[in-house]
Amino acid sequence: MKRTPLYHIHESLNAKFTEFGGWEMPLQYSSIVKEHLAVRTTVGLFDLSHMGEFEIRGQGANELVQKLSTNDVGRLTDGRVLYTLFCNETGGIVDDLLIYRHADNHYMLVVNAANIEKDLKWVETHNDSGAEVRDVSENTVLIALQGPKSIDLLNPFVPEQDVSEISFFRFAVDEVAGIPTTISRTGYTGEIGFELYVNADDAENLWNALYPAVMEADGQPVGLGARDTLRLEAGLRLYGMDMNDDTNPYEVGLGKFVKSKNRQFIGKNALLREKKKGIAKQMIGFQMLDRAVARAGYAVYQDGERIGSVTSGAPSPSLKYGIGFAAVSSQAIPDDGKIDIEIRGKMHPAKIAKVPFILR
Repeated sequence: MKRTPLYHIHESLNAKFTEFGGWEMPLQYSSIVKEHLAVRTTVGLFDLSHMGEFEIRGQGANELVQKLSTNDVGRLTDGRVLYTLFCNETGGIVDDLLIYRHADNHYMLVVNAANIEKDLKWVETHNDSGAEVRDVSENTVLIALQGPKSIDLLNPFVPEQDVSEISFFRFAVDEVAGIPTTISRTGYTGEIGFELYVNADDAENLWNALYPAVMEADGQPVGLGARDTLRLEAGLRLYGMDMNDDTNPYEVGLGKFVKSKNRQFIGKNALLREKKKGIAKQMIGFQMLDRAVARAGYAVYQDGERIGSVTSGAPSPSLKYGIGFAAVSSQAIPDDGKIDIEIRGKMHPAKIAKVPFILR
């Protein structure tokens, strides 16, 4: 398995590791609940260096990213970030990603760790505009600060500006603790927070500068376990669990990120047909009504008839009950919102819930 440049630091912090997308990543340092609640109440420090980063440059850069993206990259100005999807010719989701616009001829794409090779091949295969495509994942480290104290914690390390002025889905290029850094504010937790992209050679120095301040603020280093429960509470989908190459954006509640008016992109025609035909299945949020926890793959029932399956599920440390997503038949969604989920051969009551599960 691959390891991030900060692996030995995680070892020194007695992290428990897990495999994720071909990477050996910290699952937790103390406990998932403790780390989760630290992000909700103070601040958490994440190593997210398993994510992939591509640089798209040159005269054809804008044309290439527009061709690949379901969302309209033409809406971006310099310093802005866009959440979007890559879709294949049948409308299936190749990946979900972020696009950073540095200039009209310079973009950075941030893709999911498990999809780096697949996405790079996808981009290169469809690059007929002459853009320069570089995979800079191995040379890039992503450290995230998330939580209500993240602004006050980060500001002393960025003397040239007030980081609170970086708006949501914006970024700035500056120095953090004297280290050249791309500072963005997109988040994956539902909290105020920042993503810090630095050269891999500077990663240890940046982590070691931030870590003492995080601990002094009663924060925690945070592993992938709490990252998953945080994103679930925030109502955010996870590629490979809630969506894949065989699901389209409308089926997983991401249709608002398909902007088809006056532009062409891969998968557009298929998505227009699907939307016109009507979506046969859709994603719902649910909460458990007993102490059970529903996990991915568990069957969902309504009045004794199976209507779908859980795609993501976990106990919510903030809400103190189980929550999750399920893909169900659009025709079978009950008016009263009551469903049952089969867990180890026994039916457990649940109800459809509004997403996101928490509002911050």
